[in-house]
Amino acid sequence: MKRIETEITIAGTPERVWSVLTDLARYPDWNPFIRRASGHVRPGARLELRIHPPGGRAMTFRPTVREASPGRELRWLGHLGIPGLFDGEHAFTLEPSGVGGTRVRHREEFRGVLPHLLPRSMFERTRAGFEAMNRALKAAVEGTPNR
Repeated sequence: MKRIETEITIAGTPERVWSVLTDLARYPDWNPFIRRASGHVRPGARLELRIHPPGGRAMTFRPTVREASPGRELRWLGHLGIPGLFDGEHAFTLEPSGVGGTRVRHREEFRGVLPHLLPRSMFERTRAGFEAMNRALKAAVEGTPNR
């Protein structure tokens, strides 16, 4: 198993962060990593996500939502090809932080045969995409320019 984990603190309540994170139709307005998203954010639903890792090739995934607890956690499971070959469980965990703030943990666990065979650079590009998305989410919630 390979794991990428990032985090950021945002000046906004978990409910406010959740509202931006789950408004999939607005992803093209602010999200540099997942540039297109559609579907329903509820357990069992399928999403369609178009990701653009920095320096990498754009890919479309159709993961299934595993958890959608408003203001707390959004988690989905996707597969590249057949299940067990390359599986990724993507998660956002929101925790209150300070007065009116939210700590966002953004992570993915990669399982299956292929993750161990792929170059480290692919995971480094994915981490850079997560960090860019975190900064953009912060800017979208806080109403500040993304730097």
